[in-house]
Amino acid sequence: MNLTHRFKGLSLCCLLLSSTLYAASPADKYPESMLYSAPVKVADHVWSAIGATQYYSYENGGHNNNLSFVIGQDAVLVVNGGASYLLAKALHDEIKKKTDLPVKYVVDENGQSHATLGNSYWKAQGATIIAHEDALEEIAEKGLDGLETLKGILKERFANTALVEIDKTFEETLSLDLGGLEVELIHFGPAHSAGDISVYVPSSNVLIAGDMAFHQRLLPVFPDTDTAEWLATWHTEFAPYAAGKIIIPGHGEVTDFETVDQWTRGYLEYIRGKVGELIDEGGMLEDAYKIDQSPYAHLETFDVLAAKNAGRIFEAMEFE
Repeated sequence: MNLTHRFKGLSLCCLLLSSTLYAASPADKYPESMLYSAPVKVADHVWSAIGATQYYSYENGGHNNNLSFVIGQDAVLVVNGGASYLLAKALHDEIKKKTDLPVKYVVDENGQSHATLGNSYWKAQGATIIAHEDALEEIAEKGLDGLETLKGILKERFANTALVEIDKTFEETLSLDLGGLEVELIHFGPAHSAGDISVYVPSSNVLIAGDMAFHQRLLPVFPDTDTAEWLATWHTEFAPYAAGKIIIPGHGEVTDFETVDQWTRGYLEYIRGKVGELIDEGGMLEDAYKIDQSPYAHLETFDVLAAKNAGRIFEAMEFE
């Protein structure tokens, strides 16, 4: 796939603007940076800048997912390119406070905008961009729309952002050496979007689960999300591997397996159970939107996603 040709004609956005022009909202935990929050040390070698659990906004700088990095003896690996060139640069500024080692690899947890659009910065630094092979199709189909959407939201904070090609893909697993530190990239199976992967740091017992796992934000069911397959992946591949590990989810604070199991597997089984009952009773799509999901109402984005999730699952389960 030639992304350069596919997106020919896209020009770089306006010149880099001073960070003093960026007005921080009261919710911004790190107003002196484009990042929503400063990186925290999760374990030896592993850090993560926890993003806002809300949707993209000018105030949060598009930092609404977790941007993590792993420091070895020879090089640094970054998990998620970020939603823009400037957001990636802000993360790099934080990395430079901790090490002068080069960022050798940038791993995108999937093909979504907040994982991939900052790749334009990292590629300019000489990093190798890696993603699962299934993420390429999502970037090709939705990348341009995502770029235009984020440009409208972030305005001058979107400067220099462009779509760039992925350098390396893998199918199931890929091992990377950062110099005395091994990192494993893993595709457990179908989850919430095409090409979802996790990153494991064995020496630190940290699993950067990505969007396999949610706990503070209600998980989204996309039109092409197969929740039955997601649950199958969870039970057969993810749960046995993730149990007992420190979990960095795609969104929200660092946690443990039991917590993401409760709010990911638990929610999927709950809502599919309710939809199944409704179908057995002869219910219609409009009834699905009214399913009681109150046990999950405390989760961020619930008001936006709950009814939509139920409707999409209803439409899918009618044909299972």
